[in-house]
Amino acid sequence: MHIKKGDTVYVNAGNDKGKTGKVLSVSPAKDRVIVEGINIVSKHTKPNTKQPQGGIVKQEAGIHVSNLQLIDPEKNVPTRVGYKFVDGKKVRYSKKSGEEIK
Repeated sequence: MHIKKGDTVYVNAGNDKGKTGKVLSVSPAKDRVIVEGINIVSKHTKPNTKQPQGGIVKQEAGIHVSNLQLIDPEKNVPTRVGYKFVDGKKVRYSKKSGEEIK
């Protein structure tokens, strides 16, 4: 998967198109990513110890990885991700600037 936890991503499709956010978690089996502040849904919860009243909670839902682009750390613009081998290790790099992504 070209996106990892902690990356800053740009949403290029869906209701949140044009927004950016930080990746909170990645689920490669489902091809889904949870991004901070993106794809907010309302979840109805029963009363429990954390929330004795229960009610409606707003939280982030997963978004498909194909709707996201990595933000280039050098130029601060959305970019595609490439892979190359450096000293026998596979590393990600930005297609726009050519710089390695840490």
